[in-house]
Amino acid sequence: MALPNHEMFISFRGEDTRKTFTSHLNSAMERLDIRTYIDNNLERGDTISMTLLKAIENAKLSLIIFSKNYANSKWCLDELVKIVECAKTKGQIIMPVFYDVSPSDVRHQTGTYEEAFSKHEENVEEEKKIKKWRKCLVVAANCAGWDCYVDNRTESEIVEGIARKVLEKLDKVYVGDIDQEIKKNEQLLEAQQQYFDIAICYDKQIRDDLQATKLRVAKLKYDRCARLLRFDFDLNGSKV
Repeated sequence: MALPNHEMFISFRGEDTRKTFTSHLNSAMERLDIRTYIDNNLERGDTISMTLLKAIENAKLSLIIFSKNYANSKWCLDELVKIVECAKTKGQIIMPVFYDVSPSDVRHQTGTYEEAFSKHEENVEEEKKIKKWRKCLVVAANCAGWDCYVDNRTESEIVEGIARKVLEKLDKVYVGDIDQEIKKNEQLLEAQQQYFDIAICYDKQIRDDLQATKLRVAKLKYDRCARLLRFDFDLNGSKV
């Protein structure tokens, strides 16, 4: 089965954020035409699947949503190890998001992360794996990311901010908003042109409205091209 063509892998603890923060964030990514991969398998075992490992490898950026119970999951921690490995070997971008948890707790494995590792350490056979998990938590927590813990904005504002930052890190430009405006104005232009063509008598206002809409469409197309080319100039060639 072929993997979907995605740019970003999202690692998260399902019971903490699947139906709330993660779903809202994924919707924001979709609005910005960022292709994501989310594991929707609700029945996870202890061993991460090869499909998921491949999905991580194929991503340009991995966004890790660290929440209170993230470290409870061996599956999440194995995802994390693979993400850090891909960052080292493939140059993959790591972007941590700290949701309802302090970056310090993740970095130093304190708080709920300390509790989680106390349980993991009961299995002496996993000592080597536990050391790797701890090391990768430090690596990921030290990457530039987003601390929702101290962000006083609403969750919707935080989600939009993260989505825009991902767009920037992927070096992508979003033009969907301009495309919508172009489409609406072209529909208006078509209606105005039809009315102008069948008008019995000459109406200067109709002609002026038609010309104004043509100019608006041309300006929008110019803005679209300028954004795609990352030019910050107005129509007169002045920097804005």
